[in-house]
Amino acid sequence: MEAKTVIHNEHTVEKKRDPIWGKIDIRAYTMIGALVVIWIFFGFLNDTFLSARNLSNLFTQMSVTAILAIGMVFVIVAGHIDLSVGSIVGLTGGLAAILSNWMGMPTSVVILGTLVAGALIGMLQGWLVAYRAIPAFIVTLGGMMVFRGVLMGITKSTTVPISDANFIALGSAYFTNGFGVVLAVVAIAALVISTIQKRRSRQRYGFSVAPLSLEMAKVMAISALIVAFVFTMNSYKGIPFPIIFVIGLALIFSFIANKTTFGRHVYAIGGNAEAARLSGIHIQRHTMILFVFTGLLSAIAAIVLTARLSSATISAGQMYELDAIAACVIGGTSLVGGSGTIIGAIIGAMVMTSLDNGMSLLGMETFWQYIVKGSILVLAVWIDIASRKKQARS
Repeated sequence: MEAKTVIHNEHTVEKKRDPIWGKIDIRAYTMIGALVVIWIFFGFLNDTFLSARNLSNLFTQMSVTAILAIGMVFVIVAGHIDLSVGSIVGLTGGLAAILSNWMGMPTSVVILGTLVAGALIGMLQGWLVAYRAIPAFIVTLGGMMVFRGVLMGITKSTTVPISDANFIALGSAYFTNGFGVVLAVVAIAALVISTIQKRRSRQRYGFSVAPLSLEMAKVMAISALIVAFVFTMNSYKGIPFPIIFVIGLALIFSFIANKTTFGRHVYAIGGNAEAARLSGIHIQRHTMILFVFTGLLSAIAAIVLTARLSSATISAGQMYELDAIAACVIGGTSLVGGSGTIIGAIIGAMVMTSLDNGMSLLGMETFWQYIVKGSILVLAVWIDIASRKKQARS
């Protein structure tokens, strides 16, 4: 009887969430438009901004924030927050440098040790939040300070360089032009197949579908963006390796969010935790797993950052948690929980990185960069609250 109740609840959540997903898609398209406007604006003011070299650097810089934002989406959707991801990036990056430089470990051991450390840190925090009922804000705020202190202690507050070429390649290598072409073909083929399958699935279950001409226009527009991306990257050195991390993780966690029972349960918890509990969803276990995800993704981000900089510093990862949260909110994730998408968070990360990059090229002082980014974050939350009030009235 309990299993039937859970299954019935999943279908109910799915049906109720369907209209919301439509609105999120609209916001995602709006953010793509805003991103294009930002690029045109900075490209007009500085010829360097839209050069292949700068765009390649921009995508590489964006990768760390995007990886963190992928994990942050799940945590925020479930109604929590993680303020420690930046410090976890610093600590696990420092651990990677120590394993590589001071202990002379091979790259495989360094990567494995870093990932295990990130997952264990996330598990500890998740256990405190889920099974000891300590608010996530307090647990992760404390973690932010504790992990930064541990980093200073284990590195003796010094910069730890890395000389292992294999490890450095994880953050600075480029894929050849041929790989980019193959990637574009595979991506476009997957887009066409998924669009057809999604359309048929919606028709099978009685959901409304967009006009076929609109779907075709959408596929063609996204395909054009994929081709433009690959062509631009190939005109410089090729596709940066960190972008492959982002693409791979985005696909994996989008599948988890949209196609698995776990993903549906996470959205159900964020939408109404009490109803989710009564439906038989194990909220504590799900919550701990979410923080394991953020710890693991923070470790991956640390590997990318440390490899790209060829060193670990005590300041690595500072303020990254705020960039990740901002990327999620700008990309349409609601801070009250229950809604958000991986693709939206990645678009948000691109917006934040584009602003940083563009303002730096224009020589704007640092305080202006903080003012602009903070204002955009507040505006995004304002829009989210206003849209929810409008939905409630309708």
